[in-house]
Parts: sequence; C-alpha cells; structure tokens
Amino acid sequence: MKTFRPLAALRHRNYRLFWTGQLISLIGTWMHQTAQGWLVFKLTDSPFFLGLAGMVASAPILLFTLAGGVLADRHPKKNIILLSNIVIMFLALTLAILVAAGAVNVWHVLVLSFLIGSVNAFEIPARQSFIIELVGKEDLLNGIALNSSAFNVARMIGPAIAGLIMGAFGLAPCFFINALSFIAIVIALVKMRFKPEESKTTSKPGMTSSLKEGIKYIFHNSDISALLIAAGIVSFFGFPYISFLPVYARDILKTGATGLGILMGCAGAGAFTGAVGLAIKGDTARKGIVMAVAGIIFSTALLIFSFSTSVWLSYTMLFLVGFGAINQIATANSLLQLNVPNELRGRVMSSFTTMFLGMTPLGNFAVGSLAHYVGTQNALMTSAGFCLAGTAIVLWKKPEILKM
Repeated sequence: MKTFRPLAALRHRNYRLFWTGQLISLIGTWMHQTAQGWLVFKLTDSPFFLGLAGMVASAPILLFTLAGGVLADRHPKKNIILLSNIVIMFLALTLAILVAAGAVNVWHVLVLSFLIGSVNAFEIPARQSFIIELVGKEDLLNGIALNSSAFNVARMIGPAIAGLIMGAFGLAPCFFINALSFIAIVIALVKMRFKPEESKTTSKPGMTSSLKEGIKYIFHNSDISALLIAAGIVSFFGFPYISFLPVYARDILKTGATGLGILMGCAGAGAFTGAVGLAIKGDTARKGIVMAVAGIIFSTALLIFSFSTSVWLSYTMLFLVGFGAINQIATANSLLQLNVPNELRGRVMSSFTTMFLGMTPLGNFAVGSLAHYVGTQNALMTSAGFCLAGTAIVLWKKPEILKM
C-alpha cells in the first residue's frame, strides 16, 4: 500500500529549486498582468483595447506552441526555460523603463505583450514536460499538483500586492518587481544538477507525419474530441473575463486599482482552493460528473458576476469562477491523459494546451469587440451564457463523458 505524501515531489532537490523559483517569478508575473490591464485602460479608456491586449499576449500560444513542443524534444528543456526567462525579464524591464519615463504608448504594450507571449509559447511545452525530469514518474502527479498550487498562490498574492502598489506608488514599480522576480527562477535553473542520462534529449524524425497521426487520432475518437471542444469553449467564451476586470474595478464597482488587485486575487483564491482540493482528494471515479458540475459552477458564477454591481457579490462570484475553472480544466486534463495511448499522449496534450490557452486570444478579441458596441457587462453576460450553453451541448451530445 502506497504511503500518502502530499509533498512528495519536494523531496527532490531540483524540484524544490524549480518550485521556489517559479513561485517567486509567478508572483511578479501576476503583478505585471494586473498593472498592464490598468495601464492599457488608463491609456485608451477602451474595453476594445483591453480585449486586443489580451489577444496579442495569448495569440502566440495558438501560433507557436506546436513548434515549441518540437523544440523541447530536440534540445535540453532546462536550457530552453532558462533562455526564455532571461528574454522575458528584459522585455518586462523595457516596459518598466517606458512607464517610469512617462514615454509609454499603447502600441509599446501591445508589441511587448506579443513578444512575451511568443517566448512563452516555446517555454510552456518545455516547462510542462520538464517536471518528470525533476521528480521521476513516481512523484509526477504530485509535482504537477504542487506546480498548480504555486501558480494559484501567485495568482492570489500577485494581484493583491499590485493593487496596493499601484494605489500607493503607481504602475512602474509593478513592472520593475516583475523583471527582478525572474532572477529567482534563473538562479534556480543554474543551480540544478542532473546526471548525464537525466538531461538527455531525443531527436525523432518525421515530426510532420507524427503530428498528422495525432490529429487523425483525435478526429476519430469522439470522446477525446469532445473533451478538447469543452476546453476550447471555456477558453474562448469564459477566460476573456480577466481582460475586462479593470472596467469593473474602475467604472462599475468603483474600487479603483486596489479593487482590481482584489478582484483578480479572489479568482486566484478560488482556483487555489480548487487545486488543493483536487490534490487532497486525489483520484476519483466519475471524473466526468466532477467536470460537468465544475463547468456549471464556472459559467453560472461568471454570469452572475457579469451583471453584479455589489462589491462583495462580485468578490464571491470570482472566487467561484476560479474554483470552477480549475476543477473543470484539471479534470478534463486528467480524463485525457487516462484515456489516450501512451504513444499518443504528448500529441494529444499538446492539442489540449492549444485549445485551453490558444482559444483565449480569439475570445478576447471577440468579447472586446462586442463590448465596444453593447458595453462590457452585456458582452460578458453574453459570453458567460455561451459558455454555459456550449458546455451543456457538449454533455448532451456526448453523455458518455459523464460515465468516464
């Protein structure tokens, strides 16, 4: 009988370094994202540009992630992650200097966001497949769970700190702190030590035919296709809400920059609570039901938030939005990995990443355009309704998911 060790992955030195460095860096990243949304809204006073900024930051995921996966198969993942973080550090520093000098324009933000997103498109596949090299197969699931917890802790802390700093000192310190935070992950990566066989990479021929094989498998397996579509619906219609929180903070709830940090922190707290709950609960039967219930919670809470004018109701709904999102996406992730052959798992999960993260930029642009004509609340209400209806249609068309 296996001993339950909720922190098993942390017994590996390399993983401890990675987890700690990433936590510090992610706090800075969420500070940057919070301040950037406020900066774009301050420069343009336009929900459309908020959506556009979200789109250009995420579009590279849709464009370059598959290429990033190929790169990760051919070069040491540690080197890719290290170089990527150094490049992003200097891009964040560039924005910080522009803001501090009072020379920033919205096109600066858009260009730098696209560049950061492009680097992330190559870093994410390497990072996701790097954890097994840090903890081995035995502690892989625990490593993934702890990684998710770190992400959501940062999602709680980062926006809250950013809100306080923006209210007291302005925007530039948030971008400077983000740039400095990358030093932690750079040091962690440099201090890692591997045995020669642990850092070995493989170079497989025929990547084009390999990708075609994965796509063919997905199209011929309706359960897998349905799970990917469900993730795409949430990404396209649901996740763009983050880009429009500055509108709620300033114009609807009247809470200002500090309130924006709290709004984002509430969503992060909900996601963290959901991630910890999943980690503690561990494996469970009928994951399809868990995914369906979580999807309903996410969509319904987002719908209520969209027309809320109460500060505390909005905070509560965003907590439930974060809770539902992490449970829905993590459970879909688990179902995919459990129901695909080992030899196809990487290609299917790369498609999941593309659907999960790649649909968001298109959704940001669509919802931002709609907000320009009908107002932010009506646009977000519409997207939440589509998210709820889309999830229901997928489950209606593929009820077998509920038995998985």
